[in-house]
Amino acid sequence: KMMVSVLTAEGCDDVFDDGKVITVLDQAAGTGGMLSTAYGHLHHLNKTADIRLFGQELIGQSYAVGLAEMLIKGQDASNFIHVDTFKKDCFKDTKMRFVIENPPFGTPYKGADAKTGQEEAVMEEYAKGEKSRWPAGLPAGGDSQLLFMQSAIDKMDEEVGRAAIITNGSPLFNGGVSSGESQIRRWLLENDYIEAIIAMPTDLFYNTGIATYAWILSKNKREERIGKIQLINATEIYHPLRKSLGNKRKEFTGEDRKKITELYANFRENDLSQIYPNEEFIYREYTVMEPLQRSYAINDERIENLETSRKLNSFYDKAKHEEILEKEESATELNKTEKRNLKKYTENQKPYEEIFKILNENKSDKTYMDVGEFEPILTNLLGDLSLTKSVFNNILDGLSIMDKSAQIQKDKKGKIIYDKDTKDTEIVNVREDIDDYMKREVLPHIPDAKAFFEEDLSLKNPRIKTGAEIPFTRYFYKYEAPRPSEDLAKEFLELEDLVNKKVKDLFGEH
Repeated sequence: KMMVSVLTAEGCDDVFDDGKVITVLDQAAGTGGMLSTAYGHLHHLNKTADIRLFGQELIGQSYAVGLAEMLIKGQDASNFIHVDTFKKDCFKDTKMRFVIENPPFGTPYKGADAKTGQEEAVMEEYAKGEKSRWPAGLPAGGDSQLLFMQSAIDKMDEEVGRAAIITNGSPLFNGGVSSGESQIRRWLLENDYIEAIIAMPTDLFYNTGIATYAWILSKNKREERIGKIQLINATEIYHPLRKSLGNKRKEFTGEDRKKITELYANFRENDLSQIYPNEEFIYREYTVMEPLQRSYAINDERIENLETSRKLNSFYDKAKHEEILEKEESATELNKTEKRNLKKYTENQKPYEEIFKILNENKSDKTYMDVGEFEPILTNLLGDLSLTKSVFNNILDGLSIMDKSAQIQKDKKGKIIYDKDTKDTEIVNVREDIDDYMKREVLPHIPDAKAFFEEDLSLKNPRIKTGAEIPFTRYFYKYEAPRPSEDLAKEFLELEDLVNKKVKDLFGEH
């Protein structure tokens, strides 16, 4: 009821027209509860309206109950269909005035736990590109909520379509910058589909007590809302049930629904309502590194570092070599990769051992601050081993440590080389200039750091470094200072005295 109330609070002037045809869709219809609620509310608003309900439901038992409900309301039975939404849009030629749904949380569409045929159907539809029902991409295979959301937008009327969708927290923030989830959120924001997100109380549903959110989506935002998102914190707006029903311990009364609807419709900022431009939730991921400054030496510490750093594992991996040999000795057939590695390890074992023999024979207390001075020395020592440039560079790197007093290394063009071992990541809002961000957040701590934006969409597998997340709770977080240590100590001593007294009483001590 709350979702329908918010959904019809604005952008619905046409709903009051005499004889208005109003289409309502639920793609995860269950027993038809949301459709029934929408029907009742819309009928209350306009008794002359021709309200047409559409639903798809996968689970047979739920479908049967929902179908009965539709028939009782005099609805067209052919519009309530027992078909997997991921496999088919049963109302392909019908755009909807309203979409309202509560898709299952954390339900896979991909992999062994997905329903038979779902993965193939989703991938086939996705292959249609921008014309598919999920043009923004696919979320992780273990959670299908953002597929339902994209499909809902696909079904919304292009001029006046509106939707209300309940999710858990995952669609708000799951996934890294290039993940499907992040790119779907970015698409929602860049296309300005999100009107509001409402954080609802926990313990509101029969089968789960987790935090849930209502997304209000629109293709006809009113002027004040264009380019903006409203976050509404309704987590404390509820009435407790007198008796729990499963996980359901709270409910929305008419008073609660009215308060939430007013927070939405008033579109003003206060303690429970915050308004942000869409760009607030879009970010760029920068790589930050320091100049390459390393000192070099051949001593016990550096040799041990080379051996334990795994820098030469691609050349020779002693543990894997022994593992393959044991497998071979047990008469177990080796696969192609193991056979290839066995050949490589057998050929490289002696040169590998020779590398460490030479290094141990040439240990010194001298430390080199310039790679240009140390590299010829190492080349001279290992020159007879005919090592590849890659292996040699790994040895060179393994004998070094970061040293800010060492010379800054540069390439042949005189440009500074940056140390990949110092790589860190900074998440920066798209509205902020990276130089300003670095001056404020990074350079006071690392004066010579440099930021790199490594996005490249021209690659066969595009490198994406622009993403989106909506960390809802962060925007309503209120700091609570910890209690003074003196108060905690006093309380602890009081509890200790109480426990001691009870122990004495228990054993009759006075």
